[in-house]
Amino acid sequence: MTRTPRLPLTLSAATLMVAANLLGATTARAADDPSVPPGTEATAAAPVEVDANDPDLKLPEGATLAEAKVLDIKQVVEDQAGEERREDTNADVKFALQAEVLFPKDSAKLTGEAKSRIASIAEEIKTQNATRIRVFGFTDNLGSSAHGDVLSRQRANAVQGVLESELNDSTITYETRGYGEDYPISSNATEEGRKKNRRVEVSFPRSDG
Repeated sequence: MTRTPRLPLTLSAATLMVAANLLGATTARAADDPSVPPGTEATAAAPVEVDANDPDLKLPEGATLAEAKVLDIKQVVEDQAGEERREDTNADVKFALQAEVLFPKDSAKLTGEAKSRIASIAEEIKTQNATRIRVFGFTDNLGSSAHGDVLSRQRANAVQGVLESELNDSTITYETRGYGEDYPISSNATEEGRKKNRRVEVSFPRSDG
């Protein structure tokens, strides 16, 4: 019995160039983002010129197309001061709040402003009908690694406590961790970069609706 080969879809040069640029942009953002701290992201190569008349891009006679795939595109919005960052993908929503707007220096005690910011995140969680929430704490690389691990966990716990109070929903499960100086999103060589790395992230699945 002869099997019909299944080959990738033939694309025009323009389409391939757009796809390559999208992939490059998405991966570049992923490279400075710990979205899923236990994992790592690959680095994309720069887009290359594509010859639309290349015979290797033609669909041979009798071949069929492979199944289509939907790429997960990330949208990132950050306020002007960089204090709050929101990332949306097809599957998840993630908020990153700088530690300075949540806590005094080297402390896990929440400020009044912090509670109002966390309350607004709780409203988005309600909108998405999320029942699984991740709360991850991070620090810069100043001080001992052990101290950073403890402080980041205490800060994540503090944020979780406000979320629990705001949501008041026993069906919600929380995953709360402190990663210390691991998974920086900026360089620790400057204070500006360290400020971005001192943060708490709250992420949850996007609703299907």
